[in-house]
Amino acid sequence: MGVVLLHADARRHGNGRNSNQKASSGGENTWCIAKPSTENLRLNGNINYSCSQKGVDCKPIQPGGTCYRPNTIVSHASYAMNLFYKAAGKNSWNCHFNGTGIIISENPSIGSCNYPM
Repeated sequence: MGVVLLHADARRHGNGRNSNQKASSGGENTWCIAKPSTENLRLNGNINYSCSQKGVDCKPIQPGGTCYRPNTIVSHASYAMNLFYKAAGKNSWNCHFNGTGIIISENPSIGSCNYPM
């Protein structure tokens, strides 16, 4: 799994851009997922934040949706965080989520759940 290191000084949620950071694109073939070691409460906050943003449709992680399974908080948070990352411009700071997101270069799609690029 390819991982891109993120800016350590970004502090806010998905848009943790610091004024000292240069704009950088995550690239075409990158996805944002949740760090598996993140506490459930923080992952739930990431889901709520991401799903409330313009351009993010979290219906696929609802019961019966194409990304409901696997039914884990890490999986649901990863899907929602990736949607936000994509909608916000795929900049490194769009995947910070207070240190709980990581950018990967290997497609995390599984089964019928397709993570958009």
